[in-house]
Amino acid sequence: MADHGPLRTLDERLGRALASGELPAGPAEFAADLGNTAVALPVLCVVMVWAGWQGWRGRSVAAPGEGAPVRWWLPPLAAGLTLAAVPALVVPLKLWLARPGPPQTAGGAHDGFYPSGHGATAAVAYGVAGLLVMRGVRTRRMRGTGAGRPGGRPVAPVVRLVTPAVVAAVALLNTAVGLGLVRRGYHWPLDVLGSWCLSGVLLGLWSVVCNRWSEAEAGAGRAGRTPGPDHRTGS
Repeated sequence: MADHGPLRTLDERLGRALASGELPAGPAEFAADLGNTAVALPVLCVVMVWAGWQGWRGRSVAAPGEGAPVRWWLPPLAAGLTLAAVPALVVPLKLWLARPGPPQTAGGAHDGFYPSGHGATAAVAYGVAGLLVMRGVRTRRMRGTGAGRPGGRPVAPVVRLVTPAVVAAVALLNTAVGLGLVRRGYHWPLDVLGSWCLSGVLLGLWSVVCNRWSEAEAGAGRAGRTPGPDHRTGS
């Protein structure tokens, strides 16, 4: 992005074609606004509160009878910190690369467009919100079905559809945001793609942290394992 090479030329050609395409300007503007912090942050906050409540209620199921501390607060807290990391990473990259913006952008300086801040905000906020929803549903399912206990109720078929539905919704939402940003001339396509790559790293780190230090996940894994033979007794 720093040098005007063939990839950048192709990217700008594609951006001009999309900006002058048939996609309606009104819906494109609405989709682009979904990447605004004023929209994405409240959505994430609502999901964080819900996920925290589900984790708190399911803490006794996560680590039954072991006395281990259940860090039910870790996934929501880490989600907020992950979103806070977006401007801390995006702003220095914008200043360093100083990529010029599309000619449709009106007023102000026309550099510092890579990666897209709106694209990264949407991908992280809605992405981590989706991960929290899937995690919360899993905790609720453990509590409702008695996971790891004899005679537990079977999982309802509709619950199994939550994960693919959330993944599809997040993917479609971020695709709409990216198309809106390019259609309205706020960013080039690779600005959005770069923000998605950065967001993927942040979401991956969130998953690693939560899976490593959240006792809810560790307890779920222990509850789902079948005890092996006791070698000390020769069984």
